[in-house]
Amino acid sequence: MTRNTNLARLLLDRFRWFDEGLRRVLNERLDVDVTPAQSLLFAELPNQGARQSDLARGLGVSRQAINELVRGLERQGLVEMVPDPDSARSKLVRPTAQGRKSTAVALDTFSELEALLKDRIGNTRIDSLRLALEADWGPIATSPPGDRT
Repeated sequence: MTRNTNLARLLLDRFRWFDEGLRRVLNERLDVDVTPAQSLLFAELPNQGARQSDLARGLGVSRQAINELVRGLERQGLVEMVPDPDSARSKLVRPTAQGRKSTAVALDTFSELEALLKDRIGNTRIDSLRLALEADWGPIATSPPGDRT
């Protein structure tokens, strides 16, 4: 990567590094094979469950897309559909025991990947990166900074 690569692309590439590492470990340790999209859905899913429409809104995708992702996770035994206690017409997508185990492995894996990254690029860079990512970036601009006509 060169200095000309935009920051958004760098962030996306590094996110993919973490996600690919996570998905490899889940496959090796638990024989779980999730796609990048399923990984994102699972990260959005609370333990008590959520409606598909809420998941779709949170991920910025259609309910049809969420439905397909949920079906794939269901086939692997990672989620289940249960009645929504707040609405007789709705169902919640909820992690199964295997899904919760996957989440625990994922959290451990993220710690392992961060330790690996510290070994590769150093504590100082990790600390600086964490500070930058935790900083308040303010509201999203309504127009790009260079477009102030």
